[in-house]
Parts: sequence; C-alpha cells; structure tokens
Amino acid sequence: MLCATAAGSLLYSPPAAYCNPNSKFPCLSSRISSFILNSPKRWRCRASLITTSDSFEVGALVGSYGFMNVTSYSGFQSGSELSYSPIDLQQLKVQDVGEGSFKIKLYEGRVAQGSQRGTPVLFKVYPGQRAGGIEADMMAANELSAHSSLQSSAEGICKNLVHLIGGFETKTGEQWLAFRNHGKYSAADYAALTSKRISQGSSSREKSWNSFQQQKDMEYRRYFVIRILQGAISGLAFMHDHDRLHQSLGPSSVLLNTITEKDAGYLIPRLRDLTFSVDMSFDSISNLEGARTLSESLWRRATAAGAFTTLEKRAFGIADDIYAAGLLLAYMAFVPFCEAGIMDSLSLQRLLENTFKLDLEATREYCLADDRLEEAVKFLDIGNRSGWELLQAMLNPDFRQRPTAKAVLNHSFMSGSLL
Repeated sequence: MLCATAAGSLLYSPPAAYCNPNSKFPCLSSRISSFILNSPKRWRCRASLITTSDSFEVGALVGSYGFMNVTSYSGFQSGSELSYSPIDLQQLKVQDVGEGSFKIKLYEGRVAQGSQRGTPVLFKVYPGQRAGGIEADMMAANELSAHSSLQSSAEGICKNLVHLIGGFETKTGEQWLAFRNHGKYSAADYAALTSKRISQGSSSREKSWNSFQQQKDMEYRRYFVIRILQGAISGLAFMHDHDRLHQSLGPSSVLLNTITEKDAGYLIPRLRDLTFSVDMSFDSISNLEGARTLSESLWRRATAAGAFTTLEKRAFGIADDIYAAGLLLAYMAFVPFCEAGIMDSLSLQRLLENTFKLDLEATREYCLADDRLEEAVKFLDIGNRSGWELLQAMLNPDFRQRPTAKAVLNHSFMSGSLL
C-alpha cells in the first residue's frame, strides 16, 4: 500500500547520472545501452530507452512502499492425490515473513527533452547499495530486464503492461526507473473506494429508492470488474507468451487509468511491479545451478511440488502465476461488492486456503449464509455459477490442472457475455 507523503510540486532536474565502478552490477544506463546494442536490429526502435538524467524533470514525491520477505515457505504439495492434515492448514501462520530492508520511492515527473518531451512519467527509485544492499541492485536490474525484454517483442508493446521509458543511476547509487504515467489508481484503490462508498450509502440510508437504478449500478460494477480482470489476465498472457512470469500479481499491481464505472469502455488495466518477475526461458531454467537470483524460492517450491525437469518447472511457474490471478479474481469478486471491513485480501485467502481447503463449493455455501456477501455470491453465480467454476480451476491444489492465462480469458465468465 502506498503511503502518500506531501512534497513540493516544483519541478527540478534530477541528480547527475553516474556509473559506480565498484558496483557488482553495471550502472542502469549501461544496462539499457547494452540491451539496445545486443537487440536484433528490427527491435531496436522499440527498445529505445532514455538513459540520461538531463532528459527528465522530477516533481513531487508521490509516496513510498516496501515489500515482504518470506524467508521460509511450506506450501501445499501439488499432485494428483492430495490430503491435508490440520498441521498443513496452519502453514500460512508459521511462515517466517518479514518486512524488506528498504523502501522504494515514487516521484512524479516528465520528459524534458527529445521527441517525448512533456510526457508525464512516474519514477520508481531503488536505493543505492549503501542503503539497500545488493538486493536493491538485483531488484532494479531485474525489473529493467523484464520490461526491456517484453518491450522488444516483435508484436510491439502490450497495452496491458506499464511502459518503461528509461532510467539512470545517480552518484549515490540510486536506480531511477521512469515509467509512462498511466494513472494513479490501482485495482486495490478502486476496490477500497467502492466498498467505502457502499458503507457510506448504507449508514446514511442514501440507497436509491429506484430498484431499476440499483440494478443498473450493479451491472456497471460487474462489467467494470470483468474489464479489470480481462486486462490483468491479458497482460499476464502476454508475459507468459514471452517467457516471463510476474510473481507478485495482486490488486495493487494492476494500474487503472480510470475508476469511474460508467467509463468501463475506456478502461485499460496495466500490470506493473515486475521487480520479482522471472525469466522462464529454457536457457534460463537450465542454468540455475549456483546462481543467486530473486527466483530461488520459486524453483525450490517447484522442486518440492515434484517439478524437476525444465518443462515441469516452466509449467509450475505458469501455474503459480495463475494461482495468484485466482486470488486476484476472488478479491475483485468480493471486496468491491461488500461494505468496508467485511473482507480483505488476507482474510479472503485464509478463508479459501485454511478454512475451506480450496473447496469453492463449500466456500459458496458459507458465503450464502452471510447477507453481507450477497452481491459477491450473485456476481460469481452468473452463468450457472461460472465464476465459482473458473475460480476453482485457477485455485486447483494440483498445479498441473490449472488453466493457462489464455484459457482463463476464453472462459465464459471472463468474456462478459453473461452479464
């Protein structure tokens, strides 16, 4: 969650770009230049990134956010035959989870020179090694690598991913990544604001007396949520088609250009936060031995789940993203349709995983008995319970049985035709 911090709105030039010769990683500008030089000629125009600090102006500090480290993990074992003991179902509670060692800052800004002059940008600033350690450099390099490779696709830039414009490194070692500013709200922001609005309407008894209008408003909401999910899964499908996993997919990582439900036709959801994105190309997976990467925990979990070959590990990685997308679907199906405080992401995940052991039929029966969850149940009940059906498939305990992102998009619930 972003914590907004007040800051001046006057634009100023950022610190001069600098390459630290003592760093174990090339400076950001060198990485970008190297990528462009090594890209096929037909792709270089798409990979052109601005690498000088003089080309940008920096504005107000938007906020900062951290990340969570899971230092031990005991997940469900995937397979054709599964049974859960009471100890298994409590694993979520005994994982070692801690706050990351540094904060990532966000600044507004704009391009000051060249053909993109005036383009609004959002800077994502990773601290230097002194403040953030090697981990900060690894995360910045990984996010740069992910966006650079995805933006070099012969198909062009995917509209459902945020667009990296460039970046630079300062004398203090800070890594500045500049993204086109597509909007300030995430799917999590939309859900929170909508549930708050429901609560305010209930408490002040401002509910419309016009039942037709109430029904129309709910239709707008359902379609808007479907559009969010369509965009998020489309971005994920593009990543998977280009050998990239997201690995931190959630409502906060889906950026929206509007949160007005009646403007659903103009809505373009975009995936962001590729800090922990994983290269799942065959070469990358085949050369994991001894390498220190941000994906170590993923491949440990893959091995624990019985994925040993390169093909099996790829399948596990894709299924892992689909599971996260399933939790996103559940979040968007509940939170925007309930009053504030009734449901949050952690409570929902515990309900699904711990209480009902990923049995969506049992979950539905439980939710039916709670009037506060009525609209969420109705939403997932559309098309002969097609939402529950899709959710069950995406959260299948056996990773081998989960659908691909493209299969999710082709599901009747996701098409919007049932609304």
